[in-house]
Amino acid sequence: MLATENTDTGAVREHELGGQHLAGAMVLSRAANWNQNEADWRMMLRLGRGFGLSAADGSLVASIVVLPYGDEFAWMSMVLVSPEHRRLGYASRMLRRALAYLRSRGLAAVLDATPAGHEVYVQEGLRDTWGFQRYSLGAARPVSGWQDVSGLKLRRLVGADWPQILALDLPAFGASREPLLRALARRLPEAALVAARAEKICGYLLGRDGREARQLGPLVAEHLPAAQALLSHALERVPAPLYIDIVDRHTTLRNWALLQGFSVQRPFTRMVHGAGRAPGNNETVMLVAGPELG
Repeated sequence: MLATENTDTGAVREHELGGQHLAGAMVLSRAANWNQNEADWRMMLRLGRGFGLSAADGSLVASIVVLPYGDEFAWMSMVLVSPEHRRLGYASRMLRRALAYLRSRGLAAVLDATPAGHEVYVQEGLRDTWGFQRYSLGAARPVSGWQDVSGLKLRRLVGADWPQILALDLPAFGASREPLLRALARRLPEAALVAARAEKICGYLLGRDGREARQLGPLVAEHLPAAQALLSHALERVPAPLYIDIVDRHTTLRNWALLQGFSVQRPFTRMVHGAGRAPGNNETVMLVAGPELG
């Protein structure tokens, strides 16, 4: 068991993240122009574990969060360093801290890397797998380029849907993430949608509010028509600005998003440490939940 706080002999003190660090965590998110709001930080710390470095004056200068999913892997995210403390090795130190924590629990690590952080992760032994790109929408426009599919019904998610949603999500993501999905359904109810044929759910969509924009995702679907139908319905219900993170292999969906007015913001690379491949199935994962959540 890790101690709650450990005193560092250098200029910074290493410790676990808790509610008392939320204000400092938000300062780090804003400095990096990332989309997380306080609700995101609270959710991640409730579902996982965070580590940080604080300066002598108590200000948070670096962070990392780990989110265990099942008994095989965990997500690493929120690798942030304040601008005035960069290039001091703090990001690498946070990564090593998180990797040691996961190694002690027999968990592989998965991380979604921005281009800016990719080289740091490579140096710590993470390997590339597949990628996705973030698309942003500044202003909504009428949805175009989607043909209704006979027999496909779109509706709001209800409590009785959870067994089918979880059964669809488990092979797609690679582990159960029920607490996260239920939390997201509460965060943005107007985006909590399912697509079904008869009584069988073939796709679902969730979302959440953010500091800069609402994020739509995850979106898991058995086929492209269900994914396009869910996104079309969400675009009519959820106001812009919006972010969506589309898996690279789904080029038709990416082209369709561009027709709706989305523009490419940045790429991400899914990386792993301690496993041969990334978990899950990126054929049915159309939108990821976000690089901080997987």
